[in-house]
Amino acid sequence: MSPNSASVPAHRVDPAGGCPHALNARLRARGAVAEVVLPGAVPGAVVLGHEELKEFLAHPDVAKDARHCPALHDGSIARDWPLRVFADAQGMHTADGADHRRLRALVGKAFAARQVERLRPRVEELADTLLDDLARAAAEDPDGAADLHTHFALPLPMNVICELLGVDPEHRGRLHELSHTVIVATDTTPAEAMAAARELVALMGTVAAAHRAAAARGEAGEDLTSALIAAREGDDGDRLSEAELIGTMRLMLVAGHETTLNLIVNAVRALCTHPDQLALVRESKATWSDVVDETLRWDGPVSWFPFRYPTRDLTVGGTVIPRGTPVLAGYTAAGRDAAFHGPEADRFDITRPTAARHLSFGHGAHYCAGAPLARLEATIALERLFARFPDLGLAAPEADLPRQRSFIGNGVRALPVRPGRSAG
Repeated sequence: MSPNSASVPAHRVDPAGGCPHALNARLRARGAVAEVVLPGAVPGAVVLGHEELKEFLAHPDVAKDARHCPALHDGSIARDWPLRVFADAQGMHTADGADHRRLRALVGKAFAARQVERLRPRVEELADTLLDDLARAAAEDPDGAADLHTHFALPLPMNVICELLGVDPEHRGRLHELSHTVIVATDTTPAEAMAAARELVALMGTVAAAHRAAAARGEAGEDLTSALIAAREGDDGDRLSEAELIGTMRLMLVAGHETTLNLIVNAVRALCTHPDQLALVRESKATWSDVVDETLRWDGPVSWFPFRYPTRDLTVGGTVIPRGTPVLAGYTAAGRDAAFHGPEADRFDITRPTAARHLSFGHGAHYCAGAPLARLEATIALERLFARFPDLGLAAPEADLPRQRSFIGNGVRALPVRPGRSAG
């Protein structure tokens, strides 16, 4: 790449990840695009600037289909490369053009704002039930603490997306473990990653088979998996291949809970360490939606997300990214880009005018289809949590919280809190 690559060595991506913000600041100071070496000694790039990332995400000469990355097919990249799972998956997140539009149309209706709003009563019911669980866990702890991650932030979106997909409760715990290993954790060995990927595909196939059998008995459900199977077996132009069916189900499962989990946890962390911002909401000077947008900007749930591939040598922010380079979208870096969000971009401020213009849901044709659902879940979660427990606070110093071992996901693995007194 040029011009940066001539004078600055490529950054070697740490598979263990960690808090991304200091690294983002160092790399962004050099330029809006950084050359990186991915785990496995694979050369790549990350786009870090807000305007540059926005341009890149919507550029007509940038593809999601891995056929545009020669190194993935000519032997340059090992077959057991753990990050190959992002390239080999088949679904709307790795499709371009007409294929992408066809696949997105099949799930788009389920995540339209009007359809999502119908889920509000169920999300509120789940949130209240889980807050009861959180209260019980804290009451049983000698220190009055409980893990918000385990008792609230994870099961809320996991149950919602599994109910939408028609996944039985017996599978949900294992599906989370597998999806986290395959998609989020980036410090796994090739053998671990490949074994988890195979089991995840097999388990999603088991779920699909159960729905297919129900349909054959005339008992098809109204869930999203049943709708996808109907399209899979239909005769119209929307028909899915088996790989597309499983890939789409997997995408819905992972994107439908891992990102919202991090969003809720990161928002609670931010509010507990910035009580002045929480006070603005309680004084009706800002809304929970403002909190969600500023969290998405300031500490988004996804840090560097793989992959996109330029279909020609492409100049972005003054740097040439060669054709076929695997490129990461640097969402957490763009969120704190002072060139766009102002000189105080590192400050958490829910009244920030540019907060809602973050890129954490993407941009362009691949803008997150599940964004309305994530917003609904996060706003309900925060509103119910702080209404139920007005004195809620962290039960451990923020610096001591265990970070996700990932450069893709941005969050912590546990969030011990003291709920304090209940408001009702």
